[in-house]
Amino acid sequence: MTGRRGATVAAMLLALVLAISGCGRGAHRDDPPVGSPASSTIAPHGAAITTPKRARTLLPGMPRPLDPRDVYAADRPGMLSRVVRHDPALVYVPNSGSNTVDVIDQRTFRIVRHFATGAQPQHVTPSWDLRRLWVGNDRGNSLTPIDPRTGRPGARVAVADPYNLYFTPDGRFALVVAERMARLDFRDPHTMALRHALPVPCRGVDHMDFSADGTYAIVSCEFSGQILKVGIAGGTKGQRVLGSLRLPGGMPMPQDVKLSPDGRVFYVADMRAGGVWLVDGAAFKVIGFVATGRGAHGMYASRDSKVLYVSNREAGSISVLSFATRRVVKTWHLPGGGSPDMGGVSANGKILWLSGRYNHEVYAIDTRSGRLLARIPVGAGPHGLCVFPQPGRYSLGHTGVYR
Repeated sequence: MTGRRGATVAAMLLALVLAISGCGRGAHRDDPPVGSPASSTIAPHGAAITTPKRARTLLPGMPRPLDPRDVYAADRPGMLSRVVRHDPALVYVPNSGSNTVDVIDQRTFRIVRHFATGAQPQHVTPSWDLRRLWVGNDRGNSLTPIDPRTGRPGARVAVADPYNLYFTPDGRFALVVAERMARLDFRDPHTMALRHALPVPCRGVDHMDFSADGTYAIVSCEFSGQILKVGIAGGTKGQRVLGSLRLPGGMPMPQDVKLSPDGRVFYVADMRAGGVWLVDGAAFKVIGFVATGRGAHGMYASRDSKVLYVSNREAGSISVLSFATRRVVKTWHLPGGGSPDMGGVSANGKILWLSGRYNHEVYAIDTRSGRLLARIPVGAGPHGLCVFPQPGRYSLGHTGVYR
């Protein structure tokens, strides 16, 4: 074929080849912007980042998962965002009873800084973009910002009842958990200006985690024994309570919430039941229970996504729960007892750091053996300590939940 007709056919054939090969495509609208924390980490061993089929249903603007089978695939040792790569390895401990923060050097186990906050600091939370830490001064109705490059605090920001703090997976909203006001406040993630408040039908709203696609969250309500399903997608109209479910048992007291690596199950710690409930988030129903120990409270995934560390505050122990079998495979008891509460895993995955809520101390625990490496005296009522920096492209909040 020659002439105009031949050129047209050739162009069509070229377009077909490009479509099949995947060449010539522009950036996807869900891709993180170049230079953002979400774009600064590559897959392990230089492997290509695959896009799961369900990526079409992701919360718009949310970075694509590195692995459709593991929501924690970006949290491997060494996979530090370039934003945090040069930040000092510190542990930030909010002392709720003494209105202070103690800062511990992870290498020496020594306190290197101490400063005052607003009244009743509860948790220290990394911002979505990893550039700032926030201390939630619950009774002080304020947030204290910390520069993680220096470990020094800044001027407080007025925020009502910040018991806990999360960020939507697209980074568009900070989610202040206003426990005593029974609200979830959607705020600007940088200025903390209120966008809108969402009243919740429960008492003691505390902790949450987000679905793998980012479109909803499972939220715990400590004092009424409930969990909520809260919509995240669809703007203000979609950000609403989708359902409420009371956990089994006489007086459940749900605490921390953590998603399984495959995104199929939410684990909900229950202090009264002494273990964790397994919740199918999509169907919004309880599908099982795993006993761990008295006062089951905080939960943290290991760097290889194989196990979940569960702190049993009243038992003075840590349970190691297998994600594959959904069974406890080990239990570590603190020598001489203790009250392990909230914390996080070190960047290399070798140390689990937990606050000792009722003992005015912090524990550093070897994740290979369960051996207690250090018991560090701190202020009164240490609560949601933050281990920083950690691997991950962005933070979902609390004391550091990364994806």
